[in-house]
Amino acid sequence: MILTGTEGQDDLPRYFAQVFEMTRMIRHGRLDIVLPDGRRFRAAGGAPGPQAEIRIHDPDCFARLIREGDLGFSEAYVEGGWSSPDLLALLDLVHDEVEVLFDGFPGRGLLRTYERLRHWLRANTRAQARRNISHHYDLGNDFYALWLDPSMTYSSALFEGSQQSLEAAQRRKYESLVDRMGVRPDEHVLEIGCGWGGFAQYAAAERGLKVTGLTISREQLDYARARIARAGLSERVELQLLDYRDARGQYDGVASIEMFEAVGERYWPVYFDALRDRLRPGRQAALQVITLQDHRFAQYRGGVDFIQKYIFPGGMLPSPGVLRRLSEQAGLRLTGQMAFGDSYSRTLRQWHASFNARWDEVARLGFDARFRRMWNFYLCACASTFRSGNCDVTQFSMIRPA
Repeated sequence: MILTGTEGQDDLPRYFAQVFEMTRMIRHGRLDIVLPDGRRFRAAGGAPGPQAEIRIHDPDCFARLIREGDLGFSEAYVEGGWSSPDLLALLDLVHDEVEVLFDGFPGRGLLRTYERLRHWLRANTRAQARRNISHHYDLGNDFYALWLDPSMTYSSALFEGSQQSLEAAQRRKYESLVDRMGVRPDEHVLEIGCGWGGFAQYAAAERGLKVTGLTISREQLDYARARIARAGLSERVELQLLDYRDARGQYDGVASIEMFEAVGERYWPVYFDALRDRLRPGRQAALQVITLQDHRFAQYRGGVDFIQKYIFPGGMLPSPGVLRRLSEQAGLRLTGQMAFGDSYSRTLRQWHASFNARWDEVARLGFDARFRRMWNFYLCACASTFRSGNCDVTQFSMIRPA
């Protein structure tokens, strides 16, 4: 039996009636909520959309949603309080209906203030930045190698056509960034946040550039240096364990791929000043940055989400308007931009499939079921927010005037 209202239903979990009444406001798709006693409640919109299901294992989930907002409900998933047979479909629906299913549950102010203070204490000073980066990237090279594409690229690909492989789309992304810098063979570029060395290898081997790459992850540095040596590129590529704030010298171009998100708002002006100072006059930087919509920035800025708390401590996303303002304040002029959020959704869905297909091997590295739920929620939530357009990924090019 499918129930479409709570009237006449006894022994419902605390706050369930209030939550279900909100879900009935969705405009697209369908959401089934299955309670521990087997009762199935359905909310359906008038327009087509994802068909999703939540199975409740801990009735306190609804009280946590009211009390702690979407962060509390997300944590309840990690803790096993609820599950879904298709988490991607569920989060696609949630992000399609963000005004109802996110904004409708803001959480209590005191708890939001506590999480914001906790996040602030992990701000990216030089010492804390290394700890924050280590929290995510030093999970181990073997871990990432199991589910990333062979290029070991952990940022959005740039797809062209439905049949293109993820590895080929990652190469296309690198190609686009080099083109945006406007650099020529034998010129010298700086990469702020060099990851596992994929961009540096492409830029040196295929575009003839000299590359200096910076990272503050020891695990990534060791892998990237070995990769560059195997490729015979050590004379063209120098990789350093160095904070971008400590870099010196000037370059013919600067590239930075999805590193800005880890900088932290307090240091955004410092980052843009570093971009300007590292560029020779008349030369360009090319950034790939995850953004959220301008009109949602103030609300996002006032809280702490699941990604900030569990995946990227100390991080924060900008909006396009914020990035434009920061570049202008630093004396840089925006010369072009290209958004491709659909490519990120596609990238993340491939990562999610690969992560789960290789789970037995991941588990043998020492990761448990709770970690699996946390990473599944992270990958699915990100895929869904890019699909919906609530977040985007954009390549920006900006010049230091001569």
